This record gives sequence, structure tokens and C-alpha cells, in this order.
Amino acid sequence: MGQTHLIIGAGRMGGALVKGWAKGRNPCVAPQHIALLDPNPGEDAQAVIAAGAVHYEAISKVLPSLTHVILAIKPQMFDKVAEGLEAYIPDDCVIISIMAGVSLARLSIAFPSRPLVRAMPNTPAAIGAGMTAFTADNEVTVAQKKTVKKLLASTGKVEEVETEAMIDAVTAVSGSGPAYVFYLTEALEAAAQDIGLPPQMAPVFARETIIGAAELMKKSGEPADNLRVAVTSPGGTTQAALDVLMGDKGMVPLMKLAVRAALKRAKDLS
Repeated sequence: MGQTHLIIGAGRMGGALVKGWAKGRNPCVAPQHIALLDPNPGEDAQAVIAAGAVHYEAISKVLPSLTHVILAIKPQMFDKVAEGLEAYIPDDCVIISIMAGVSLARLSIAFPSRPLVRAMPNTPAAIGAGMTAFTADNEVTVAQKKTVKKLLASTGKVEEVETEAMIDAVTAVSGSGPAYVFYLTEALEAAAQDIGLPPQMAPVFARETIIGAAELMKKSGEPADNLRVAVTSPGGTTQAALDVLMGDKGMVPLMKLAVRAALKRAKDLS
């Protein structure tokens, strides 16, 4: 069988994609149709290789059956990895980049006249619970966009955004967002210990509270503000805490500052 999908960079994110395809998430891409280019593929990628995917440490021949190439390498490796690669890829092959900060313009220099897609997943993609945004250049057809969306959906939810500038905004919100939630958990742990919970108990209460609240938000489908109001009794303990968190120097202005800092850095990288 010809390899139709080439993953360049088979670490956590590249491995998550191929793991989703091989497990039959929509769409199902059989391992025999997958090729991976990485000298040291990760655990998920190794499992797909064991199931029949082709593993390359380098490419030295034309791969005529390719329909999609996914660039899942670190941005600083892009120029070195992309050098000369264009010669081995068919003209109508869709190039999908999930590298932060690498613009469509830079991609077009390495892969001229190819249909180009720039996507931004986040780390929960590793467990199929990711949030990914993508945008495409004018060479990508409507049918190709539908396929790209299905391919990326193996790691979670996917949305197309209208402009490339919005990818930088997505990077600042959902791309970096899991780290904000992890840090919120750390802060709640520290606060729990500050009021007397033992060090071994504080992380359990903080972590399970965050996990449970996220699960409730997902399963209820209610907006976050509705859920907050529902759990807040006027004059109660939650209201006392929210009076602090919702103040002039509380979470909203602080989060705006944080996300704008991430956005600036995303634009600088681009």
C-alpha cells in the first residue's frame, strides 16, 4: 500500500494524531497508509509503526502517493527539516503545520504552490480532548478543508478560523491555556495549605475540584457564568471569595494581561 499521510515529527502531538487515526477515530487511517519521519519516534508513534506504518529517519526518494504532510516538529527545527523536502512531495499534497509561530508565508517558501494549512492544537490533544483551530491559504479547496478538519479531529474539537491573525489569538487562549489551568490548580493547592490542609491532602482537593468543575461544565453545556451563579449563594462563602477574585485587580484583568502577553509573544515568533 502507498503511504498517503506523512507525519514529520513523531513526538507527543504527532503521535497523538496517528494514534487517533489508527484507533479508528474519524477518519480512520490505516497504519499501512502512514509514514513517520523522525529519528526517535515517541511511544504512540512506535505503536503505530509496530502495527504497519513506515518509519523514515530521512527521506531520499519521491513519495508519489502522499496526499497530506503534517509538520509536527519544533518551530526552531523547521528550516533544517524542510530543506530539500519539497522535491519528494507531490504538487497537490496538502501541507498541514501545527508549529507555533511559523506563518503561512514561511511555509510557502519551503513548499511553493502547495495547498497550505496552519493549525494550532493544545496539549489535551494527547488524550483526544484537545481544542484545535486551523486556517488555510487560497490553494486549499473546500473538500480539502473538510478532510483536514476530520484529520485534526482525531485529537478533539476543531474549528476553522477566518484569518491567520486569529491563529495567534488562539495560541494565546487555547494553545497556552492548559498551562493557565495547571497554574490555577497550583495556586488553589497553595491556598489550601495556607489555611491548614495537610500538604498531602491539598493537591487532592485542588486537583479533583478543577477536574470535577471542568467535567460539569462539559456535560451540562451551561455557560460558565450560569454555573458560577448557580453555585454562589448571596452572602455565602463562595460569594466572599468571588468578591476578591472579581475585584478591580482580580482574575479578569489579570487574565487579560496574561493572554495579551502570550499574544504578543506569538506575533513576535511569527
